[in-house]
Amino acid sequence: MPPIVLWFSRLLPTNPICIRVVGGGSRRSRDLYVRAGFLAIMIAVLLLNLLGSDTTMRQLAQRGANAFSVVSFGQVALIVLLTPVFMAGAIVQEANPRTWDILLTTPLSNLQIVLGNLFGRLFFVLALILSTLPLFILTQFFGGVPGSSIVLSYLVAGSSALFVAATAVTLSVTRTGGKRAVFVFYAAVVMYVFVTYAADLYLRGGTSLGAGTGAAYTTFFAPLNPFLALEALLAANTYVPRGAETLTNPISVAWHAYPTATFCWISILSSFAMVLWSTLRVRSFGRAPGSASWWSKLFGVGMTGGERESRRVGNNPIAWRERSLRAASPAGVVGRWIFLAMGILAALVLVGLHHQGSITPRDLRLGLLATVGAEMIVVLLTALNLSATAVSREREDGTLDILLTTPIQPGPYLAGKLQGLVQFLLPMILVPFATLAIAAVYVLCGGFGAPSGVVVMEVVGLTPAAVPLMLPEGAILVPLVLVAASAFTVMIGLQWSVKTKGTIGSVIAASLVVFSIGFLLAMCGFAAGRSVPYVGAALAALSPINLLVATVDPVTAIPESLADQGAARVSLVVGSIGAILAYGFAVYAMHAQLKRSFMMTVRRLAGLN
Repeated sequence: MPPIVLWFSRLLPTNPICIRVVGGGSRRSRDLYVRAGFLAIMIAVLLLNLLGSDTTMRQLAQRGANAFSVVSFGQVALIVLLTPVFMAGAIVQEANPRTWDILLTTPLSNLQIVLGNLFGRLFFVLALILSTLPLFILTQFFGGVPGSSIVLSYLVAGSSALFVAATAVTLSVTRTGGKRAVFVFYAAVVMYVFVTYAADLYLRGGTSLGAGTGAAYTTFFAPLNPFLALEALLAANTYVPRGAETLTNPISVAWHAYPTATFCWISILSSFAMVLWSTLRVRSFGRAPGSASWWSKLFGVGMTGGERESRRVGNNPIAWRERSLRAASPAGVVGRWIFLAMGILAALVLVGLHHQGSITPRDLRLGLLATVGAEMIVVLLTALNLSATAVSREREDGTLDILLTTPIQPGPYLAGKLQGLVQFLLPMILVPFATLAIAAVYVLCGGFGAPSGVVVMEVVGLTPAAVPLMLPEGAILVPLVLVAASAFTVMIGLQWSVKTKGTIGSVIAASLVVFSIGFLLAMCGFAAGRSVPYVGAALAALSPINLLVATVDPVTAIPESLADQGAARVSLVVGSIGAILAYGFAVYAMHAQLKRSFMMTVRRLAGLN
């Protein structure tokens, strides 16, 4: 075999790392379930969108095009959610530096190490994408779907997965990640997509093509978000790329006239740059054993020597440990204060702009939904991350074996984990409370003399109605339901953390369960809130996200209940109380069940690591 062919072969097809990752992952039942579940969801979504009583060829073509669009967006959404899950193994390798030390002594080149980690795990994501090809071909039989749209939709999904995977591998080979970075990375991906899409929705108001048309030009964020790039491709009649002849320079032409292609090129080139940088620096990173980080030297955290006063741990030492030790790091303290400051600042800016007349009530509501929604997602993702690793992490480092030799029983141990984690999350839950409280005070005080006021005339059904900018009681109801939902999330994470031998497996399993339950509650609550008066408003409160929408934008979430706004608000209060009780009962039941099976499960998994 020619040397050049052999060299390229060792980069990917016969790369030992790639072969090991693909071969090992192909035998895991978890990956099989993920692939089967992904394809099952796509099939179900396609069939549900193809069902109908259409009789003409034009109607069938329109239905096929709509089904293709829904499946395309669903595929990108699942790829964005699942790619960090598959790439978590690459990030977590930093947690065991000895693995890297051994790997760097092998004859493998820097490029082989990087590409092996990248494409070994990216293989499963690309296999997921290609598994939907028969479904996309099926839509061709109905007409209305050009082949170029199918190719470009695959390019958007593939380039999104490549960019996320390259970012994960960069965190791995530079050894700046670790087990804690897995969920931070996951949350960052979700938050980036969420925030850029919300910013795009806000900017569309300034690029509208005319009142009543519902169409707007693509914005600056279109090539930076996979969903926006896909929308510019599949919904070009409402999200319209600008004509190339109206733009002045090549960059503007690429950015605004061809946002889908630009997104793909940005993702591919950025991934290439990260791979190149990681290849050049893979052997240069990592602290020497025993060296302290810069923040440890600055704040004295983790430094040996000296004595400190003993601390009062309360009635449950496990709760104190989870609450206090997680909050002791300077990064955690600074991060939480920055999180609170940004939430308050965003609320003050939105309210101030509305008071000056710079933004409309619709923009204020959209800003509140985006800000508070992002804050709530951060809280729930943090709860999921901390709880899903609370026990499995101790099993991996041997701490659990020591704890089981103490007199503490499974009940107090699990209750302490739950109590400590919820108490740790309370300062973060104050952020959406503060954001909504500022807006609620603004509404209650009549906008402090704002020219546009705080009451908006909305068309509910066929009847105009005066609706406030937000329902002020939402500032209390949303945080309370969020606390209950966070406790429920923590309990789910603890369940899988006890049942799973490793942190990665527990995070993946708990994430899938929480996302499935959250999606089901959100969809059912949204449908009930829009179609069933009063009872639907109460059911909408089961999901904290739906409750947020119902209090900030009730015309969208609970239009059928606004015939009597007083009754609608009472329904939201009753629904919130019911949601808190339902979450509390679920937490109690899961705690009781987990307490009974704790010792048997721990013994079964003992020694597997």
